[in-house]
Amino acid sequence: MEATVLLRKARAPVRSHSRGLMTDLLSRIATDRSDQAFRQLFEEYAPKIRSYMMRQGADPALAEELAQETLLTVWRKAALYSAEKGSATTWIFTIARNLRIDRLRRQSAWQELTDEQAAAIPSDDEPPDVTVSLRQRQARVQAVLRELPPDQLVVVTLGFIEGLSHSEIAERLNLPLGTVKSRIRLAYQKVRAALEDLR
Repeated sequence: MEATVLLRKARAPVRSHSRGLMTDLLSRIATDRSDQAFRQLFEEYAPKIRSYMMRQGADPALAEELAQETLLTVWRKAALYSAEKGSATTWIFTIARNLRIDRLRRQSAWQELTDEQAAAIPSDDEPPDVTVSLRQRQARVQAVLRELPPDQLVVVTLGFIEGLSHSEIAERLNLPLGTVKSRIRLAYQKVRAALEDLR
């Protein structure tokens, strides 16, 4: 009953603009059980989660169902979110991914494999040297990103981590579109120059 009421209330469109708003919304949901905060969060993330699910092969009905299930889980578990461990977007999409995996597991019939069948399945594990190399690359990229000026880092984060378009970033930060494009271009040039040896 509560879930149905929440999802109905969440349909009213509300735009979000300020930086750090998603973290604030999660905090208000956790502490005050704020319907308005949930409505804003739903408006922001429901379409993105549906699109993500459809890109992963879900049909529109299942994508809608998983998006709603994700956001209801966010409503119930908002108190578990910690900004120190990552962005709100990362946390929410981790929930979405886990729900999708759980759904796939429930739909797949379990069958015991013979030893021969199990041995014939190629391993998905990366060789240890590849794993170490990837970790080193990630550390280098993170170090370069930390060196960017704050105004460039925020547009890179919104564009490449949260997946916003240039115009959405401009709207979120209340900046001219040209300024956003210029900052992204400058950041890209610095990152590319610093990581030239990894190409």
